[in-house]
Amino acid sequence: MLINIKKIVGVLLSVAVLAGCTKTKGFGPKSTNQPAIPVTVTNAVDYRPEPTVTTSLNGTGAIQIILSIPASSGRTLKEVTKIALSTSYAAIQSTGASGFYNTAPIPATGTTFTFNSSFTEYFANKPQTSTNPAPKKDTELTNRFYFLLTLDDGTIIVTEPVRVLVLS
Repeated sequence: MLINIKKIVGVLLSVAVLAGCTKTKGFGPKSTNQPAIPVTVTNAVDYRPEPTVTTSLNGTGAIQIILSIPASSGRTLKEVTKIALSTSYAAIQSTGASGFYNTAPIPATGTTFTFNSSFTEYFANKPQTSTNPAPKKDTELTNRFYFLLTLDDGTIIVTEPVRVLVLS
């Protein structure tokens, strides 16, 4: 009899614990939560799983990322508040003044923003090391670009990370 009571109490306790659990909502690459206004990388050539743009070892190593919000949203871009270069979201979420690709917000208008950079700027921000090696053909750059956008109504959007694939 005592064993049956313990089993019943154990089952009821388990049900109460499971019923009290709630899933936290957050944003990130494994989240299904998306911002109300989506940001698209219009020149992405692939999703690995994040948007991926390409550059070439030949020439200047130009990196171009074109961000766009839907015109139907009724919103426009005010500025690109921060650009971070990192392997994780922690850099763009930082409140410190150091470690960002840009030192001041970059004004933006309309629904599209084009970001241009190069290998020279990339390595000026993240020096070459064994964990951040020189670019090689058919390899992604180690760090990803993260953008914090401010819209005309003050809404802040953190984009998905953007990968850069180096081609020949």
